[in-house]
Amino acid sequence: MNSDELDVIVIGAGPAGSTTAALLAEKGRSVLVLEKEKFPRYHIGESMMPFCWFTLDRLGLTAQMDEIGFQQKHSVQFVSTDGMVSKPFYFFEHDEHPSAVTWQVERSQFDQMLVDKALKNGAELVEEEKVIDVIRDENGTVIGVVSENQNGVRTNRHAKMVVDASGRDCVVAAKNKWRNRDPELKKIAIWTYYESAMRDPGLDAGSTTVAYIPDKGWFWYIPMRDNRVSVGVVADRDYLYRDTRDPAEIFEREIQENEWIREHLEPGKQVGEFWVTGEYSYRSNFCAADGVLLVGDAFAFLDPVFSSGVFLALKTGELAADAIDMALEKGDTSAGQFTQYGKDVCISIERMRKIVYAFYHPEFSFGKLVKRHPELRPTLTDLLVGNIFIDEFDELFDAVREICELPDELSYGYLVESEDSDVVAAA
Repeated sequence: MNSDELDVIVIGAGPAGSTTAALLAEKGRSVLVLEKEKFPRYHIGESMMPFCWFTLDRLGLTAQMDEIGFQQKHSVQFVSTDGMVSKPFYFFEHDEHPSAVTWQVERSQFDQMLVDKALKNGAELVEEEKVIDVIRDENGTVIGVVSENQNGVRTNRHAKMVVDASGRDCVVAAKNKWRNRDPELKKIAIWTYYESAMRDPGLDAGSTTVAYIPDKGWFWYIPMRDNRVSVGVVADRDYLYRDTRDPAEIFEREIQENEWIREHLEPGKQVGEFWVTGEYSYRSNFCAADGVLLVGDAFAFLDPVFSSGVFLALKTGELAADAIDMALEKGDTSAGQFTQYGKDVCISIERMRKIVYAFYHPEFSFGKLVKRHPELRPTLTDLLVGNIFIDEFDELFDAVREICELPDELSYGYLVESEDSDVVAAA
């Protein structure tokens, strides 16, 4: 592939980048993906929302998901600190569609599957090549990237459009100082893996469980293939680090704070290391500027309590591919071509953000909400499965406001208009 003839350069080969690349290559666009790591590689984010199915189906990968044999997931359930389990939100009770059965995935294999699809469709991949900056013309329009390989050799590559799918590296947002932390969702997570831990019977064997600990912290419990369970604890930094900063000690201490978690882990054996990450939630000031579009975690990340990360990566990749293809068809890759993309993505994130805020409020519980408004259980389930592009959530959020305050929508995250491109050039 001649770099001078590239339509699109994609920074990062994770789910957002590979989805964008696969769909654009399928449309006949010349696409180069630059990935800093060597695939397959480990990544957290294993629980799939049901509406991931639709992007995977468009990619032609749903059958392959079942062939690989990822653990099937039929529901999500919530557990109080004393071990009381909510009625599971069974996805098939909401909609008897193939998407009602989703998966718990090993990200190394899942992400590789997406990369392979992009390559099959005609995209090119260069691994172990880190993008360190973008290239701009005299007007501030992004026209390519500067990358560096493991030997320190730098290369300038040019394209009509650049897609930042660099994940939490946030290459463009970091360079331009666009990234904003969510004012309230300042959590950290500590996680590890167990073998031979307890699984619930029948359909619940693969369910994602969210188990509360004091002060609105929580555990995730994600049963996976090969007798393995992913387990993590998420809470405020001050709460988790109140006695020690040793992740193993913190994890063992917090296990004792939820009876269900303690009982389920008791027969198991902890394996591998403890992982730590912090400052979960953020959003870029802008999703697009002239010649560049941000997708997935490179644009925004939301607290993982509802497993929205992979879903938003896949969906933004899909939306981005369609928007970029139209922009290339017009011969115009200015920021204004991505107005609808920015609106769609920000609206969907705001809806998820509201329910995340509610989850952490001391007065809120799903049980309380459904008891007061049983008629809204289907709408709540729409939100939990990822059906967030419908216009039916006002009544739900009004009901949530009867219990707790919800945040104002963030005013940023849209695009740098063409006439403001000097802002980009100066950043």
